[in-house]
Amino acid sequence: MIDLPRHGLGGAPLGNLFEAVPEEQARATVDAAWESGVRLYDTAPHYGLGLSERRLGAALAGRSGYVLSTKVGRLLTPAPPGDGRDDEGFDVPAAHRRQWDFSRDGVRRSLEDSLVRLGLPAVHVALIHDPDDHVDQAVEEAYPALAELRDQGVVQAIGVGMNQWEAPLRFVRETGIDVVMLAGRYTLLDQSGLPLLDACAERGVRVLAAGVFNSGILSTPEPAGTYNYQPAPTPLVARARRIAQVCDRHGVTLPQAALAFPLRHPAVATIVVGARAPQEIQANAALWSRSVPDALWADLESEGLLPA
Repeated sequence: MIDLPRHGLGGAPLGNLFEAVPEEQARATVDAAWESGVRLYDTAPHYGLGLSERRLGAALAGRSGYVLSTKVGRLLTPAPPGDGRDDEGFDVPAAHRRQWDFSRDGVRRSLEDSLVRLGLPAVHVALIHDPDDHVDQAVEEAYPALAELRDQGVVQAIGVGMNQWEAPLRFVRETGIDVVMLAGRYTLLDQSGLPLLDACAERGVRVLAAGVFNSGILSTPEPAGTYNYQPAPTPLVARARRIAQVCDRHGVTLPQAALAFPLRHPAVATIVVGARAPQEIQANAALWSRSVPDALWADLESEGLLPA
């Protein structure tokens, strides 16, 4: 069974998510994560049309003792010259197109292509990425392909990574996956993924909790900004402010609590947080190094801000 580190770096920002990250800054961000003790690094072909994989592979070259995960489900195929900029949220040229493919051959080709971009001999974890509209094929074809690669020792662990909890629950019940990456569905503001986490705990499937800031609203002591990449609704901002007030009574900031909360569930092994600058890494490391008193959670439960 693979040993999963407690803290991980999410690689989407390194693929120029929403805005460009200069090459030197991207490398410095990974270096800062390493120096802060981060030993799990997550990426995907989707992130910047391979840019995140290339940057992460280069930064990890020559290092050891880490866990690297990437994803399958989107093949990158060359696009015609002059195709403009990427239209799926990444500030990169549209030099490739994403092609959904959860077939056995697609899974194998995806991992082979990823290893070329990473410049590394292997990845430790392979995740089926966002099969929302392809769940049957992902269960019937992508999973057996990954299971075969796991049996061959090509990867050490396999699983699924999604922004919803219902489809991953099917994988937990019907397959032999090792891990689930769940983004944004088990946070201070959204515990809808609890049935999935409970099922994972029962079956020994470990959870990588991503999106713990719900895209921004929980990332600062005074809640504001976005929730699930959209302007945060007023009622959610008000709820986050109430949570922040309880945190303040215990000498804890809202982002500190957001980082600590998912790890309270026995199924959660790792918190995965994206970053685009060394300062963000250092700020998060300072937060997760501080203890959060149990009395905080008890007060949040008693005030109806967390389920008891």
